[in-house]
Amino acid sequence: QVQLVESGGGLVQPGGSLRLSCVASGVIFSNYRMGWYRQAPGLQRELVATISSGGGNTNLVDSVKGRFTISRDNVKSTVYLQMNSMKPEDTAVYYCNARSVIAPSYIYWGQGTQVTVSS
Repeated sequence: QVQLVESGGGLVQPGGSLRLSCVASGVIFSNYRMGWYRQAPGLQRELVATISSGGGNTNLVDSVKGRFTISRDNVKSTVYLQMNSMKPEDTAVYYCNARSVIAPSYIYWGQGTQVTVSS
């Protein structure tokens, strides 16, 4: 059974930092490209960041470049999202995503973790 379990969300003041973690089980973690998505109330889910299966390539949406960093530890089957200089518009439910790089292409989602940026 495949599981992605996020943690690390919470309430933070503007300018503050949080680190999200997502632990994967039931998969060969190094066969998956990992990503973080977020969904704010009333809006569509949007891609925030991705990292290649080996960790050598990362991509971030323009709105978080310079503030967020995605990383992974394939030994611990964990992907991280370090969020610095946070803004109220970062408030959303953050979801972990796993997409296999070996056919067939499986996609898995975590249950989400709430992040609220407010003073």
